[in-house]
Amino acid sequence: MSSKLIAPSILAADFANLQHDIEMVNSSDADWFHIDIMDGVFVPNISFGMPVLKAISAHAKKLIDVHLMIVDPNRYIKTFANLGANVLTVHYEACTHLHRTLQAIKSEGMQAGVALNPHTNISLLEDTINDIDLVCLMSVNPGFGGQSFIENTYSKVHQLKALIDKKGASTKIEIDGGVTNKNAKQLVDAGADILVAGSYVFNSNNPTETIKDLKTIVNS
Repeated sequence: MSSKLIAPSILAADFANLQHDIEMVNSSDADWFHIDIMDGVFVPNISFGMPVLKAISAHAKKLIDVHLMIVDPNRYIKTFANLGANVLTVHYEACTHLHRTLQAIKSEGMQAGVALNPHTNISLLEDTINDIDLVCLMSVNPGFGGQSFIENTYSKVHQLKALIDKKGASTKIEIDGGVTNKNAKQLVDAGADILVAGSYVFNSNNPTETIKDLKTIVNS
C-alpha cells in the first residue's frame, strides 16, 4: 500500500518568516507544499500571488501543490507551470469547460487536480474522473484557514473512492481543511491519500513534531 502524504498549507505559515517555515517543511517528514492562491472573488479572501509563489519555489525542495481558488483559472495555467507548480488544482465550480482545463494543465507538464466545495456533489466528476490526477475535497468552506472540519466529508470520501474504483481511475484523494490528529486516521481509512494541514501544523508549539505525528498516524 502506498504511503499516505502530508501537505502543510503555507497559508498558515508566518509570512514574516516565510523562508524559515519553508525550510522547516523541507527538513520535516512532510511530503508536499500546499499553496493556496485566492483572488478575493471566488473566495472572500486574498492570499498571495505569483511573486510569493516564485519565492517559495526558490527554496522548496518538495513537490509544490498549488490550489487555485480563483475565477477563470485558465488565464494563469502556463504562468503557474513556469513558477514551479507540480500539481495545479482548479475548482470545479470555477470551470465552465473542465475537461479542456484539465488538458491544458497536463499539456504544461503538471498533474491536474480538481477541488470540490463542501456542497458540490461527487457525481459531477463522473465524466472526467479518468482525466483527474487528484481530487481535493474541501472539508471546510474555502477562503480562510483555521475553520472547523465538516463531518459530512467522510461520506464524500467514501463516495469519491467508490467512483474512482468503479471507473478504474488512479485519481488520488486530498482533504483540505480542519485536518488534525483527531480525524486524520479516519480520513485515511475512508480512502484519503493526501491530507492538507495548515493551522494545526503552523500554530503548534513544534510544527516538525506535529507533522511527524500526523505522518505516523496516517501510515500506522
